Amino acid sequence: MTRLPLLGFAVLLAASLGPSALAHDMAAMGGSNAPNGMGSHIHMDEHMKMTPARASTAQDAERADELLDTLRRALKPYHNYRSALAHGYRIFLPTIPQDVYHFTDYGAATEEYRGHFDPARPGSLLYVKNPDGEYALVGAMYSAPPQYTPEQLDALIPLGVAQWHQHVNICLPAGITLGDLLRGEVGAANPDMPGMLPIAASPDALDRDRRLGFMADGRFGFEGSIHDAGTCASAGGYLIPVAFGWMVHVYPFNGDDLRIAFGSAVPKPIAQ
Repeated sequence: MTRLPLLGFAVLLAASLGPSALAHDMAAMGGSNAPNGMGSHIHMDEHMKMTPARASTAQDAERADELLDTLRRALKPYHNYRSALAHGYRIFLPTIPQDVYHFTDYGAATEEYRGHFDPARPGSLLYVKNPDGEYALVGAMYSAPPQYTPEQLDALIPLGVAQWHQHVNICLPAGITLGDLLRGEVGAANPDMPGMLPIAASPDALDRDRRLGFMADGRFGFEGSIHDAGTCASAGGYLIPVAFGWMVHVYPFNGDDLRIAFGSAVPKPIAQ
């Protein structure tokens, strides 16, 4: 697959967040330091914005079934996660424990954020990690520009079967950017980074700092306890109102129940 440079994707996303976020991200893009991972159970809270639920129509169900058929065919080569890596997909925040891991093709994701939707080429693949450290494919994620209206999102995947979501009010420490997160950098090498645990705090503090970086103390990131600008600034960070854009998870392997395929819970992997 042809992929646009990661830097270009990060700049595109930063531009979608507004001038202040763009200025901060561009200023630090060449730096070396850098989320809580994006969880699998999509829920409405301070960090999540959802599209309004709509009653499903027969046309919605027909469109959704067609998308599932397309996605099943498109994902066949990637049941072995090593094939995804060989084709240019990159694991988002591989060191952060997550319920579901996003393997992203940044070229395809960039096209989605430009408004080019291809059901056969989702920007991200979704895997769960088994106890043995291997990844099992469970689905895919599509993205859309952050400025899209519910009507525009409905034209891509009907809102009668799926709720798109945005990650909002994300507090990141000063010195960490969206570009850093895309590169998997969480500031683990900087013991003075806000969010790091003091080494004397607990026996496993050093290990947690090395693995989780600025998310070690639980205040920062996509599932952090901070979700307002004032508290974020007081903690040594800055607030991102909208991180990335609209997203929707699709799980096509557990039968034809659309409530599961477009639901908020990650289904168990199906043996292939």
